Amino acid sequence: MSEGNRRFLLAERPTGPVDDKTFNLVTEEIPTIADGEALVRVKWISIDPTNRMWIGPEPTYLPPVGIGEEMRALGLGEVVESKSDDYPVGAIVTGLTGWQDYMITSAAMPLMTVPAGIPVEPQTLLGTLGMTGCTAYFGMLEIGDPQEGETVVISAAAGAVGSVAGQLAKQRGARVVGIAGGPEKCAWLKDELGFDEAVDYKADDWRAQLKAATPNGIDVDFENVGGEIMEAVFSRLNMNARVALCGLISGYNDTEPAPGPRTFGNLLVQRVKLQGFIILDYYARFPEALEALGGMVAAGTLRTEETVVEGFEQLPTALNMLFAGENTGKLVVHIED
Repeated sequence: MSEGNRRFLLAERPTGPVDDKTFNLVTEEIPTIADGEALVRVKWISIDPTNRMWIGPEPTYLPPVGIGEEMRALGLGEVVESKSDDYPVGAIVTGLTGWQDYMITSAAMPLMTVPAGIPVEPQTLLGTLGMTGCTAYFGMLEIGDPQEGETVVISAAAGAVGSVAGQLAKQRGARVVGIAGGPEKCAWLKDELGFDEAVDYKADDWRAQLKAATPNGIDVDFENVGGEIMEAVFSRLNMNARVALCGLISGYNDTEPAPGPRTFGNLLVQRVKLQGFIILDYYARFPEALEALGGMVAAGTLRTEETVVEGFEQLPTALNMLFAGENTGKLVVHIED
């Protein structure tokens, strides 16, 4: 064990990207457990768009992180000391660990125990075989519900959720178009993940690329980004199209609310179904999704991809990397083996 418990505490709410004033890094004593509790050494921390929402002033599906409170985040760790039958020493657990080296789990503050023997890298349990994969699974297959031959467009397609969602749509027989930043990510979508087309939103002609990639319109929009990209996609939606509204990452660092899409009226004309969703709505069904996704990974029909940042103190930097589009697939911070 390390000599102390490093924790990032929220110092002030950021306007725009986080900076060196957003968090205070403190080192405290390692917590002492009581009966019914277990001590968890956090080894991997997930970086997600919702992290930025949680330190804003407005409540989302969870209340904002308070000033002086530890930064909230999903993580993966190992039980290193236990006075609980539910959490034996050596068990691998996942859930809301926060930005810290150690945490206490108990029946009142539970983490989920990962079944032993799953043949994947630990970081995959925070990505394709974790919350990320479940988000793609339910958002794409239940809300988007792509049918064979339909055109599916995915924004932030080279990210954690989008890359999985696109592969699931391909398995349904859909024609999949991904929107990503830069020629390398676009090539990765097509060459490695099997997307049919890719649109580079960093290119000056990205609107023309989108039009060329969707000559027959769009039947399903898996929306992660919002802003002008969502506006352009809305303008090309077909009759009875479905929009799975997963996130609006383009506006999370904005200081003013984004204007509404000027093409919103097309949803009315085309009788579009738009449904926002929060993955916790499906929490009771996570085992179903993880069993299906695990089978795909084992069979080699679903590819996993992670961008790993090394070191606890790199957590704030990693959060900004996410919004700069510097990751491919799931972005995680590795604390220790």
